[in-house]
Parts: sequence; structure tokens; C-alpha cells
Amino acid sequence: MYRKYGKRLFDIFFSFIGLILLFPLLLLIYLLVLWSDGLPVFYCQERVGKGGKIFKLIKFRSMYKDADKKGLLTVGGRDPRVTPVGYYLRKYKLDELPQLWNVLVGDMSLVGPRPEVKKYVDMYNEDQRKILSIKPGITDRASIRFSNENEILAKYDNPEEGYVKEVMPKKLEMYLEYLNKVSLREDLGIIFDTIIRVTKSSKI
Repeated sequence: MYRKYGKRLFDIFFSFIGLILLFPLLLLIYLLVLWSDGLPVFYCQERVGKGGKIFKLIKFRSMYKDADKKGLLTVGGRDPRVTPVGYYLRKYKLDELPQLWNVLVGDMSLVGPRPEVKKYVDMYNEDQRKILSIKPGITDRASIRFSNENEILAKYDNPEEGYVKEVMPKKLEMYLEYLNKVSLREDLGIIFDTIIRVTKSSKI
């Protein structure tokens, strides 16, 4: 019942409330990004959603303009493509807040496998593509486990190869595990653990 109806109601209610309560913070971040590097303030990227449908994922822009043309992955704690303001937005996951709009309009869920770009989705095998049977989310267990993904990839001579061969398969394994655990209790647990992880990271 929760998977079919409750999850969407959960998403609509909390994304709507979140956008209202966080509006002052969202406005402040908007002005900081505008002040630090001008327009555009938002960064929209095509990601693969439920059923393979392409949608525009929204973030506050944390990189210099056109930085994504130099690579899709962010590497290291101080990627030179990331703006000074963007560094802190990423550290505290504040750049992800506009995705509450993606949740409200139905492209995403609060909890679920992180949406990937088509380039990497095309590499999925038949079993891994099962994760496309549900909406992608803002957070999940893999996001918590690989919250330091930038530092992990920095250890590789070829970060993209490291992502494809080591990080991505582990993430996909965790995504598939989530498919069998979808429940209100699991989603609340992931949201709670995400808040704890972000809080701990802010103290480092």
C-alpha cells in the first residue's frame, strides 16, 4: 500500500512543506550564488528517471559556468571547477535543496536510488535496470555510504574508470536492496540517517 499510494502522498506533503519552510534559506542561497558567479543560479541536468524517462534535475549551481564540459564527475575535496560558495553548498548538501521541486512535480521521490545521467545508465545490465522501476530520490543508503565519493575518486588515476568499475556497481547493489525494502519505516530511517550524516560532516 505504501509503495503504491503512500510514498507519493508522503513525497507531496513533505516536499511542499519543505519548500515553504526553507524558502528564506533558498532565497539566501539564490542571492549568494548570484553574487558569487552571476547567472544562471540553477543548474539543470538531464537525468534518467522511472521507466527510463528523461527529466531535468535541478540544483543550485556550485561550479563555474560550463565546468561540466570538463567532466561529469567531481573529484577531490577541492575540485577547481567548484566555486568558493559552491564548495560549502556541496559540503552541506544545500545545492540539492531545489530537488524538492522535482519531488513535488513527480519526477523524483524524497528517498530512492539517485538519478544517473544516461551515459552511465546505458552501462547497466538487465538486472541493474530494475532500479528504473521506481522514482529516483534525493537521498538513499548509497548516498550516505558514499558521501565522500569525491575523495574516493581522487585516489584513482582515472576517476571515471574508478567510478564505473568500483563505485557505481556498489551503489547499484544498494539500490537493488532498497527495492525489496520500500516502506515508510525504511524511508524515515534513511532521511534520519542522512540528516545525521550531514550534521557530522559539518563538524569535520
